[in-house]
Amino acid sequence: MKRLFVIDLQDYKESDRVFKRPSARGIILRNHTIALVYSQKEHYYKFPGGGIREQEDRKKALIREVREEVGLIVIPDSIREFGSVMRRQKSNQSPDTVFEQENFYFFCQVKNQLTEQELDDYEKEAGFSLRFVDMDEAINTNRDYDSQDFFNRIMIQREMRVLQLVKEYLQNEKKDF
Repeated sequence: MKRLFVIDLQDYKESDRVFKRPSARGIILRNHTIALVYSQKEHYYKFPGGGIREQEDRKKALIREVREEVGLIVIPDSIREFGSVMRRQKSNQSPDTVFEQENFYFFCQVKNQLTEQELDDYEKEAGFSLRFVDMDEAINTNRDYDSQDFFNRIMIQREMRVLQLVKEYLQNEKKDF
């Protein structure tokens, strides 16, 4: 998969151990909007998706994570690669550890039905909900996002940049969504 960009804060020691947590994220377009997770507590948008389990392939993780986070059912045959973003920074959970996350982004289509979300406790606390929004609204909301949580700020900067790249791709390819 094509690498879109790298975020490497280099705020760690080379001797630190590396904790890898790859993720799969869905780019779901419908009627000139994009399906995103909205945090009602923090007021940001992110692509639906999450961690890839050991021995799980990227596409299966994408299907599972989109269903769990927003209740949408991905149509497996519609999945197409967009690109990946590598993120490396000092862990906010473990000392002497580098958090490394390669985020794999996929265009995909979903069925016209919703299932119930299956949120983790931190996702419930953040108030995760599905929103179909205008791409510029999501970009602007994330641009204005500020938080005491530095880890979240880096994540939202990543999501904003990917949103901008998706928008540019659609404009350059003259794709109507």
